[in-house]
Amino acid sequence: MSASTTRVRAIYLKEFREYRRNWSIVSTMAAVPLGIVVFPLILVIALPASAADSLGGDPLVILLGIPAIVPSIVAAYAIVGERVQGTLEPLLTTAISSAELVVAKGLAALVPSLAISYGMYMVFVVVTELFAQPLVASAVLQWPYVLAQLAFTPLLAVLSIWIGFAISARVSDIRVAQQMGALSSLPMLLVAYLISFGVIHMTLALALAIAAVLVVLDGWGWRVVAAAFDRERLITATK
Repeated sequence: MSASTTRVRAIYLKEFREYRRNWSIVSTMAAVPLGIVVFPLILVIALPASAADSLGGDPLVILLGIPAIVPSIVAAYAIVGERVQGTLEPLLTTAISSAELVVAKGLAALVPSLAISYGMYMVFVVVTELFAQPLVASAVLQWPYVLAQLAFTPLLAVLSIWIGFAISARVSDIRVAQQMGALSSLPMLLVAYLISFGVIHMTLALALAIAAVLVVLDGWGWRVVAAAFDRERLITATK
């Protein structure tokens, strides 16, 4: 194992230990996904078979709110949490590079966020198959919708993490950082709801266009975060 991998792994594991000790992060990881999945699940289960042909949108799109919100709230803790605990300056004076630090903290936010997002999606699929009307379940669980869910989840999660990091590097209060992280994800959640209710009609061309925009934003976000993790500015801000 290279020295770089060892440093990234050490920060990655440290972040997970911080998450377990921080009740606000744990409660957010539990409450937000449940709050998002309950409404569309009840809606789908309650639909009669006759409504299968008249679904105006894709109820599953609402679940994309999980990778849009959860990672930004978790990532918002990345810098401001270290600053509040007084561990930021010692961390930045170690041998770890800014790129390694971004990768380690990014993975620590991405891995649980993806696990929760895909886990709640599987719960939705299983419950829909078991309790929804067969025609409704077939209409909701179409393969194009399923593939879109699988593809868009990591793209949204990565963008959400960059937003959380950028906020975390600029504020000095954990609660403010998490609240701003949640608010910054609302536009993505709004688009998901508009698609779900058929206000925006999803087509293959539109899906590819949105994916391309997210890829560009993810790449641009990396540059912004790399600049935000400037060691001298972050250390100066702690004094």
